[in-house]
Amino acid sequence: MTERIPMQPSGDQRLAALLAWVRRTGRTIRDWSVASADASSRRYFRLWLPHGPVIVMDAPPDKEDSSAFVRIAGLLRRAGVNAPRILAADLARGFLLLDDLGHRTMLDGLHADEGETLMRPAIDALLRWQAASRHDALPAYSEQLLRRELRLFPDWYLQQHLGWSEAAAYDRGWAAVEDALVARALAQPRVYVHRDYMPRNLMRTEPFPGVIDFQDAVYGPVTYDLVSLLRDAFWQWSPAFEEWCFAYYWRRAREVGVPVPDDYAHFRCAIDWMGAQRHLKVLGIFARLSYRDGKPRYLAEAPRFLGYLRRETADPELHGLGELLASVEASA
Repeated sequence: MTERIPMQPSGDQRLAALLAWVRRTGRTIRDWSVASADASSRRYFRLWLPHGPVIVMDAPPDKEDSSAFVRIAGLLRRAGVNAPRILAADLARGFLLLDDLGHRTMLDGLHADEGETLMRPAIDALLRWQAASRHDALPAYSEQLLRRELRLFPDWYLQQHLGWSEAAAYDRGWAAVEDALVARALAQPRVYVHRDYMPRNLMRTEPFPGVIDFQDAVYGPVTYDLVSLLRDAFWQWSPAFEEWCFAYYWRRAREVGVPVPDDYAHFRCAIDWMGAQRHLKVLGIFARLSYRDGKPRYLAEAPRFLGYLRRETADPELHGLGELLASVEASA
């Protein structure tokens, strides 16, 4: 549900400037409300115009790159994926006017027992995005970026949340874990990577899914977005359905030319290694949101990610990470 708010944005100078900008584009605002606020500095408002609702995004330019949002929206739409159209833009101030893809997400559908119906088109849309990949269209998911993401786990989850010292983390083999995870990620075939292709960012609109929150997209490991979709922060699938989805994706990827390993067992191993990287990163992000940004609700989902990691560290080559996680859980 959206939050209804009075017409006058009391004391919020950016919001007042945002609404004034929309009016200067020749549009009449009948009403507005908060649409959503994510874990970044971006804010979204729903505006009711005479012809229907639109979304306006406020992305402070000193914190967010709105030009990336515009560019990646174009890539998605050209790939045949339902991303919002850019109706107007003031990139210097970080204001964007967008199509309204509605307020119902795929996650809402999962709670309504519609998950299996929704998953196939979600995977098909992901494959269209990946099949359109070009190596020169997006920044690389580089070794530097992978390592920076992984550092979030010892810096924020181990040190800030659990109180471990950096030396203690390294004594438990973190450096070797980081090296192994980065090497495996860089060895995967590369495609467009949304980086948050998960049920909260897939909107229940026609055609489904409407894809949002894509501004951090990169060119990187082929399994990353599939892991994001199937091993989510706020929903957990049964192992049997998860395996069906992985197999469906792999078969369809081979049909449409998305570069996945020819051997399914190799592909499944790559999923678990990629999942370990993502879930360590997200644990670090959730701790940072709590301790730096005052958003403690995300850490409540940490046990689900630790559960994913226990499954992913069944690979004997991830034994060191498994030992580290056993120490983490004993400390939690």
